Amino acid sequence: MSLSLFDQFMSPVLLGIPLIGVSLLLPWVLLPMPTSRWLGNRLLTLQGWFLNRFTSQTFAPINVGGHKWALILASLMVFLIFLNILGLLPYTFTPTTQLSMNMGFAVPLWLATVLTGFRNQPTAALGHLLPEGTPGPLIPVLIIIETISLFIRPLALGVRLTANLTAGHLLMNLIATAAFILMTLMPAVAVLTSVVLFLLTILEVAVAMIQAYVFVLLISLYLQENV
Repeated sequence: MSLSLFDQFMSPVLLGIPLIGVSLLLPWVLLPMPTSRWLGNRLLTLQGWFLNRFTSQTFAPINVGGHKWALILASLMVFLIFLNILGLLPYTFTPTTQLSMNMGFAVPLWLATVLTGFRNQPTAALGHLLPEGTPGPLIPVLIIIETISLFIRPLALGVRLTANLTAGHLLMNLIATAAFILMTLMPAVAVLTSVVLFLLTILEVAVAMIQAYVFVLLISLYLQENV
């Protein structure tokens, strides 16, 4: 039973070829492309409004030097939202449930923010490892602790996204299985379980968008520390 539950997180394979690349390219195919017309359709207008609101709120506390990150963070935000929501459809695969892929997003971006800090303001970047007013005997211990917390950041980013999406998919799978089994045994309980499944699906859609936003927001906070 446990094996069948976790089979949904395995990358699909066709003729020995992993199809994870198809699932990664699909969001870009579904995105509306801008046209040369003066006025776009409602979908383009909504997309432009969303991106403007996201960039204005995310980069408001960041210095002008960090605004060059707006394009990559906004693109990552939209990409993660599409991946997470498309993974909720039946018979689909969610790439963001793979820790390796999430770490592939988290580590380079985190490392880029750290290197940006060391290049632009090395003294301030090193000053984050030692809080002001620290007693002398505690300085070596605090430097070690802050260094460990610094290197744990990308791991926390990847694990947070993976764990939240994996837990949601497993819970939906368990409740759907229970509703299917109870359909012939106790129809009333099965209907109640189906209602719970519907509400959980709505919650998972919200979680899919929130987790994408939190992932990008934390990267922007790391960038704010180093710009």
